[in-house]
Amino acid sequence: MKETLLKVKDAHVHYGGVKALDGASVSLDEGEIVALMGPNGAGKSTILKTIFGLAELSHGKVLWHERSIKPVPHEMVAEDIAFVPQGRRVFRHLTVRENLEIGGFIVHNRKLLQERIDEVLEFFPALKAKINAKSATLSGGQQQMLAIARALVTRPNVLLLDEPSLGLAPKIVKEVFAKIKEINARHRTAIFVVEHNLKSLLHIVNRAYVLDKGAVVAEGKPDDIIKSGILERVFLGKV
Repeated sequence: MKETLLKVKDAHVHYGGVKALDGASVSLDEGEIVALMGPNGAGKSTILKTIFGLAELSHGKVLWHERSIKPVPHEMVAEDIAFVPQGRRVFRHLTVRENLEIGGFIVHNRKLLQERIDEVLEFFPALKAKINAKSATLSGGQQQMLAIARALVTRPNVLLLDEPSLGLAPKIVKEVFAKIKEINARHRTAIFVVEHNLKSLLHIVNRAYVLDKGAVVAEGKPDDIIKSGILERVFLGKV
């Protein structure tokens, strides 16, 4: 039986007077990929930020291995949770190698850090070929791969991905999703992914949550979500 790694229960988050989450509850089991879907402003990214300690709960709780925690970003990394925010946020003035070394800041043994970097580069041969290049010289797709690779240096049990295909060409989107599936298959990394590219996403996930106005309005297997028609209703504002 799979262990539940993460739970967000009855989460309420406010940004000033704006209600970003309104009683949302989601969970992530070991080894699964779970999608968070919904229109802009539905609360998808806020769930990831709440888990990682970048958004503060006004009510509700985050459970890690059934233990209630108050998330703090650097402590989440130490707990084997990694977060890749949207927007390909790499350190553009640093090389690919330097970006990966920053990703492994909690790995204090130099030899072990190099082993972890070598392991990650096996996933991303295009990055391996540009290990000493400045990140600013990489293509948009390569920068997104680097952002994901940097998060993997700590070998996390859980990966939080916020809009990994944003702004990328369709061919590159396909490559990014293939890498996400490969990471999950090879290391059984559990993944929460927020994504607007629903057609590509639903092919690789085990379960999906649909959010609207800060609340979960549907949850289930991808085929069930598609057949229910909930996505059309949510995106057309009919929920």
